[in-house]
Amino acid sequence: MKHVFKVLAIIIVGLLFGCNSKKKTTSHTHDGSGNHSHDTESVVKSTANYYGNYDLEDSAFGTKTKVTIVGDTRVMVTNSLPNHETGTFPNPGNPNTIASQDITYKFPVTPRYTGKAQWMREPGVALNGIKFEPQTAEVVVCDTGENYRVEAIQDVIDLGLDFNHAHVQPTGAYHYHGTPTSMISKFDSGQDLVHIGFAHDGFPMYYSKSGQYKPSFKLLDGTRAGEDCTYDNPKQHMDISVGGHHDGTYGSDYEYVADYGDLDECNGITVAGKYMYLVTSQFPYVGRCVMGEVEAEQQGPPNGQGDRPDSSQIIEQMDANKDGKLSLKEVKGPLKEDFSKIDANSNGFITKEELQKASKGGDQGPRRGPSQGGRN
Repeated sequence: MKHVFKVLAIIIVGLLFGCNSKKKTTSHTHDGSGNHSHDTESVVKSTANYYGNYDLEDSAFGTKTKVTIVGDTRVMVTNSLPNHETGTFPNPGNPNTIASQDITYKFPVTPRYTGKAQWMREPGVALNGIKFEPQTAEVVVCDTGENYRVEAIQDVIDLGLDFNHAHVQPTGAYHYHGTPTSMISKFDSGQDLVHIGFAHDGFPMYYSKSGQYKPSFKLLDGTRAGEDCTYDNPKQHMDISVGGHHDGTYGSDYEYVADYGDLDECNGITVAGKYMYLVTSQFPYVGRCVMGEVEAEQQGPPNGQGDRPDSSQIIEQMDANKDGKLSLKEVKGPLKEDFSKIDANSNGFITKEELQKASKGGDQGPRRGPSQGGRN
């Protein structure tokens, strides 16, 4: 069943310091552990301290976020309504409406750096209670076997992002895929580094207005493979040509190259002795992993580029007639080739349960192979 799981794996391919710093002479060093370290002039000098308890309420937008330090835990209770202007929702690329949520997040007050990258679908939360979720669940599937996870920030498929690089999930949850422009303006204290959130491992997330910290991802050389490729969602079908050079449309267009830029694999860096994550205007925009300890239920595959397949997502992506199961006519790519193996009762349909059973029989490791763009 390893082959079957591999088939499934390619189908849905759909960050601490609050004190003022003294001015320092700008320098750039790399310590022996491989961490990037910077000393910069006026690293952080905030007029508001978001490292302690705070209440953030904005009647104009309905925002209600309360953060309380309880022992060694930072507890955030939020309705996840942004405290700033957003684009119009629904819109042609995003059919959902922003709605209040009821969420409690917990972050360690004293994070522990491990240096081991752990993939996170939602790596962190902004100070206003809006989650960061850089990747998408959108996938281009090719009949020749290739599958490409679509980036939120690209020009091929309209995903309805607003000027904050954000849009809305079916639950009504507004979330950021990239730099939260309006939110950054709200929390700007006048310094280059703007504190904008916390990662789930407890380390802070910042944005550099000067863009002085560069990610260490680069576009792959060469061209993509794949023929007869399509993108489908419940309301849209598109024929997609994936051929051509790697231009950033898909996450697999990039590779991480240590020391290529200033930031590590998770878009993190040590500044004035403190580790943090940077949200950047270049890929990966928001880091897709964390370097500190996180609770077991928050962990994901450590490859930083993709997650294991979810049977519900597979059904949602391909179920054209919305009957909760997949026919041979509905499936695409290599799943079509293994249809009979997954269809355990040979009734001509693949159910969620059959997908789950097939995945449990395979290799449990993450995938980032040729099906995601030709790189292991």
